[in-house]
Amino acid sequence: MPLPSLLLIALWMAGVLGSALACRQRWPNQRELSRKIVHIGTGPVLPLAWVLQVPASIAVPCAVVVTLIAFINHRWNLLPAVEDVGRNSYGTVAYGFAICLLLILFWADNPAAACAGVLVMAFGDGLAGLIGRAVRSPNWTLLDQRKSIVGTTTMAITSAVVLLALVLITQSQLTPLRLLAVCTLAVGLEQLSLWGIDNLTVPLGVALSWTWMTA
Repeated sequence: MPLPSLLLIALWMAGVLGSALACRQRWPNQRELSRKIVHIGTGPVLPLAWVLQVPASIAVPCAVVVTLIAFINHRWNLLPAVEDVGRNSYGTVAYGFAICLLLILFWADNPAAACAGVLVMAFGDGLAGLIGRAVRSPNWTLLDQRKSIVGTTTMAITSAVVLLALVLITQSQLTPLRLLAVCTLAVGLEQLSLWGIDNLTVPLGVALSWTWMTA
């Protein structure tokens, strides 16, 4: 793999992190916004690595290093724009760990499954958090985590759009009922978000379901 591929991915992540830092500086009271920029912006890294044909021998170590950095940042809060959300959450570390597992399990033989898991988490959960907080709607509390109709609906619709897009790109087979089942699974796992554990369970659940959904 040529060096420009790694540089392109590094530039993308630098842009995402720079945007989050700029957002925190511009709107210091909007703690969740800067974190969601990182959350959403990280998702496209896997499709980008797929297009650039980054091998697992490089992708996995890079993901492990990034996850370790996320853990260090969570422990010492070196970059508040990424971690400081005013609640006890290990979501960023779980997100990195999920990407590591997806790369190990799927990257060599089924990168579409890894991309499905990460993109549903990145866009579905990311937009659900932003829109759910911005638009008032009936809400409930599950395991001390507030959920809303608008946020949950956003998660469901975004998950369906992401999965349909990947099906079209990969020219895979699709049974609508199976798509509905995987979207329901993603929404259900996202509801159980205590300590940010959904950042691990949603990507793994969707990725493991991808082959079944497109069989």
